Amino acid sequence: MTMRARRPQRRNQVLSREQILHVAVELLDAGGEGALTVRALSERLTTGSGAIAYHVGKRDDLLDAATETVVTAALTAARPSAAATPSDEIRAVALALFDAITAHRWLATRLTLQIVRNPVGPVTVGVFERIGRQVDALGVPRERWFDAASTLVHYILGAVSQNARIEGDTSGIDPKADRGEFFAATSTAWRELDPEEYPFMHAIVGQATEHDDREQFLTGIAVILDGLTRLR
Repeated sequence: MTMRARRPQRRNQVLSREQILHVAVELLDAGGEGALTVRALSERLTTGSGAIAYHVGKRDDLLDAATETVVTAALTAARPSAAATPSDEIRAVALALFDAITAHRWLATRLTLQIVRNPVGPVTVGVFERIGRQVDALGVPRERWFDAASTLVHYILGAVSQNARIEGDTSGIDPKADRGEFFAATSTAWRELDPEEYPFMHAIVGQATEHDDREQFLTGIAVILDGLTRLR
């Protein structure tokens, strides 16, 4: 009797765009952009590539949609109370993006690419709208709105990217290196510098070792907000 090869089972329930993007984000979180392939996604969802293309599109579309999903969820959750000030709202948005990238290390690269390459996309528009309205509420002159909002967005992207693994980074820094060990080694090297030639570096050795990334990030936001109030 001839045995027929068993075909992989297909899911009976209707596949949704939300299900596809949920699994896509899981794959990205587990292995970065390299782990998100149409084949891997098809196997996880027990479906064909055609169904994925129908709901989302090609791989680049998947990456953009996954980015939009994570960013939109983060911004939606960052809703200060009715009594919040414009500065509170800006800090809430900034921390939402900071925490999202901390939780999803692949997001730093994709978020930056979205804002640079797709200025009319929902991610770019969503981030700028949330921050821009508060720039207006802070009393920044209308002719300075774009510069003010851009300064905040650029700082947020730069700061969070520095604390995340950037896809394609060739710096030689191990993305999985222990943070404490890294700063301990850095501090040791700074202490070996000539204190007369580098007095500032010696003065901040202890601060660099003990600093909190999130608090440091908020300090930068505070400095920018203070500067924006002076534009009035």
